[in-house]
Amino acid sequence: MHFNIYLDDETGKRLTEAAQQAGENRNAVIRRAVQEWLARRVEPQWPETVLSFTGEPDMPAFEANREHLGSAKADPLA
Repeated sequence: MHFNIYLDDETGKRLTEAAQQAGENRNAVIRRAVQEWLARRVEPQWPETVLSFTGEPDMPAFEANREHLGSAKADPLA
């Protein structure tokens, strides 16, 4: 897939210099930068061990102790 992008002169000059120093062409540098940016934007996923966790059989449900909780306090930072 092909795209055209437009960079200001200073950014284009810096890209050309950085690509030359890395021994790569500008397209390769841009491609890698976009791939890295997209990889960082992926929503984090819980590991399968967490997703498949069904609880501890000997542990009482949290809701079982709800009657022992005090009343909610006003949030001092609100």
